[in-house]
Amino acid sequence: MSEIERGRGVALWSQISGILADDILKGVLRQGEQLPSAQELAARFNVNRHTVRRAVAALEERNLVRTEQGRGTFVQEHALDYPISRRTRFTQNMRNLNVEADIEVLEDAREIPPPQVAQALCMDRHAYAYRIETLSRADGHIVDHSTAYFPAARFAGLPAVYRRLRSVTRTLEEFGVTDYERKHTRVSARLPDAHTARLMRQPANRPLLYVQSINTDTRGMPVQYGITRFSGDWVQLVLMADS
Repeated sequence: MSEIERGRGVALWSQISGILADDILKGVLRQGEQLPSAQELAARFNVNRHTVRRAVAALEERNLVRTEQGRGTFVQEHALDYPISRRTRFTQNMRNLNVEADIEVLEDAREIPPPQVAQALCMDRHAYAYRIETLSRADGHIVDHSTAYFPAARFAGLPAVYRRLRSVTRTLEEFGVTDYERKHTRVSARLPDAHTARLMRQPANRPLLYVQSINTDTRGMPVQYGITRFSGDWVQLVLMADS
């Protein structure tokens, strides 16, 4: 069925949602393809845009489509399996998945961090840390917005090194940290704040996978506290046996 039928006891938005879902499942609408606009769909089915929006919302609930603010609605692709283990490395994870990765540095600052960050890094509560904000992409899709803190006293000048290398592993190596591992990981689902929602081009009412982590060197000293906000549309977290 490709046309809706009025008067048969089934809501118009439900029929439209079913037709579009069938197009997606049959491959008529391919993964990553943008859906026609609400105006175009309204004209196709001879309904108002409110009916179309309700139909699209039903597709989102089934995880068949995703909406990006300012861009439109797209057929959902398969999410990436992102392993979290004792040695989690973003670039290596993307390489293992045969995905082209890119990290954009949004901001860096030297500041007194929040008390919980200072405690996690075993720092005096009045000591300074470097904060680095990044946006990571996989094959051009935004997969996370991250905030990383590093003890400033131990890693003087770290932001400049990170901007040059775009890698935590290689940056820490420049400071003599030849290896580090994940000491602590906490995963939860949270709604993004307005800033993160804008950066990740997603609605503010769609939860993110919120990951807090602490990395330590081979002596057990904390070297990084991280907050990573993963897009649930693009990433599935896989907790490995050694995590």
